[in-house]
Amino acid sequence: MIVRAAAAAWPIERLAGLGAWEAKIGSWVGEASGRGARLLVLPEYGALELAGALDGVPDGDLAAQCAAVAGHAARIDAFHAMLARETDTHILAATILLPRGDGLYVNRARLFAPGGAVGVQDKIVPTRFERERGVVVGGGPARVFDTALGRIGICICYDVEFPLIARAMAEAGVEILLVPSCTDALAGYSRVRVGAMARALECQCYVLHAPTVGTAPWSPLLDVNVGAAAIYGPPDHGFPPTGIVTEGALDAPGWVCADLDLDRVRAVRRDGQVLNRAPPWPEQAAPLAGGAEIVSLAPPSGRARRAHGL
Repeated sequence: MIVRAAAAAWPIERLAGLGAWEAKIGSWVGEASGRGARLLVLPEYGALELAGALDGVPDGDLAAQCAAVAGHAARIDAFHAMLARETDTHILAATILLPRGDGLYVNRARLFAPGGAVGVQDKIVPTRFERERGVVVGGGPARVFDTALGRIGICICYDVEFPLIARAMAEAGVEILLVPSCTDALAGYSRVRVGAMARALECQCYVLHAPTVGTAPWSPLLDVNVGAAAIYGPPDHGFPPTGIVTEGALDAPGWVCADLDLDRVRAVRRDGQVLNRAPPWPEQAAPLAGGAEIVSLAPPSGRARRAHGL
């Protein structure tokens, strides 16, 4: 089965109200679906862009911005559900911060199917910034979504840097992994990019990376954004030898699109040059059951040290 997919490098802007924000999303979805994409991936924290468009929301106040955007969550989700239905696409909406009920928020991705079903995945591992600001907390559990396009998993930004999360999804049959991200420096973007490529290698699957780009000085979370949209695969039979199926330019807004051939995923899992998803994983576990063995290669101390001329 071949699935045409698109990942966005989403430009953060200050827009003139909720209607303008919806119009932007509608235009982007229309462009990608017009290019034949049936799976669309938007970035982490993109919903917070709306905070800059709402009246009475103070600049720089993260708690107030989170609360204001969360107050529109039902409308935001209804709008994405409508777009998915009207364009016959699966849309991973930009993540939104939703209140947990104790003053803290979870970072939630929602995957909208054209038939009306919605899959929900919370970010599992908060970053240092998220923890130390005392607003965002980790959620869970890890979920896998059966869709008409294949089995899909979602690792939100930092989560893709932890291999066991994606590994659990791969063992549950995920063939397409979605990675919405928001990073404010080249180093952060590079960590997510390297993590995404590593997960494509280890899990022998496609990985779609959709970042934010641009600046938003009014937002503590979206102040600076660095990234490039990309689609990765395992560097094996039927895939590019670099593992890069397609990749946009750094900090360049727009979609990257590619045809995902899921038969290739199944083929490399069955008979690839390497079989990273198969026996090597349990083979790793047994020798590590007691932890790594420490072997000293340090020079001897005292008199023996001098005798060795060390």
